[in-house]
Amino acid sequence: MLPRAIQSVLKQTQFELSNLEIIVVDDGSTDDTKSVIEQHYLPQYSCINYVRQENKGVSAARNLGLEHANHEWVALLDSDDEWLPCKLHTQINAIEQTQLKVCHTQEIWIRNGVRVNQMNKHQKYGGDIFEHCLPLCAMSPSSIVIHREVFNKIGPFDEALPACEDYDLWARITPHYQVAYVETPCINKYGGHEDQLSRQFWGMDRFRVIALCKLLQQPNVDLQLSSEQRQQALAMLKRKNTILLAGARKHQNHDLVAECEQRATQFGL
Repeated sequence: MLPRAIQSVLKQTQFELSNLEIIVVDDGSTDDTKSVIEQHYLPQYSCINYVRQENKGVSAARNLGLEHANHEWVALLDSDDEWLPCKLHTQINAIEQTQLKVCHTQEIWIRNGVRVNQMNKHQKYGGDIFEHCLPLCAMSPSSIVIHREVFNKIGPFDEALPACEDYDLWARITPHYQVAYVETPCINKYGGHEDQLSRQFWGMDRFRVIALCKLLQQPNVDLQLSSEQRQQALAMLKRKNTILLAGARKHQNHDLVAECEQRATQFGL
């Protein structure tokens, strides 16, 4: 999958490779990634920088990439996804027109080699999208372009979250930044393979409620929610916590029951 992802960046139309910096982060892989990069890419492309760390998870991998990035603008691409040739050029135009610091795009979903339609709940939006980011992840990391200023203000990915780290970041960004949205699909987002992160964990809302609690307890005054945003976040926390609690009771998961009940008391849900 990695060569497909890298090639999709190298094939960006109307974009000079001299303006690109491609950072390949190897998160402790065991599939000979290093030799693939060293043999097929590093001798030919000076814009590619390969960095490796012990396996620490997707958030730590992305944060390591951010630490090595030298440009003002950062784009993300998961190794199992693929940019379409028009992606960067289209997003640069959108950013220039809107003067916004965050831009994402529509995407094509491919599951087990077959294109599938997205459900209504996955509808994408631009502008003030905070409320749309509360039910589930509203932007694909592989479609995103973000100015470094945003990370400097909001902070990086939360390495304590094993999943839904993108949900957490968008929930922290969108209260303070409007988002440019490109309606033209600019990425192929692949799914269905066994090592897909979202298939490794049950009950993904477990991690979303953690993100919501963090958001509501933000100690930095400059990053706290407005009154309206706080009410929206509380309503979503109540909804998700109630569903988790019901499931935990049904399956007699006593630890999760206690966690949900404590959360309900703490936030007055």
